Amino acid sequence: MPEPTYWESLKSEGGAVLDRLKQLVHEGNVRSVRVRQGDRVVAVFPVTAGVVGIVVAPLLAAVATLLALLSDCTIDIERVDKDDKTREKNGESSSGEDRIAV
Repeated sequence: MPEPTYWESLKSEGGAVLDRLKQLVHEGNVRSVRVRQGDRVVAVFPVTAGVVGIVVAPLLAAVATLLALLSDCTIDIERVDKDDKTREKNGESSSGEDRIAV
């Protein structure tokens, strides 16, 4: 059974979004990064677990270039919900209030 995932969105507001993206990728539960301009998906970058160190620099460079060229961008990050497994073991339900489940 596939692991449950959710999407987190970051609005492009200066260099802070790149720092946050770098932090999230280093946490190791990121599946893919998607750059949107309005409703249009501009680029999708799959992130494979285990090669995070190799992927981070080109990923950040590509996202930074897109943010510099485009206005009104949003970064969507698909993450694995590791807490969901913990909640299931404890008999709790996952509410997903602030998350968009996939």
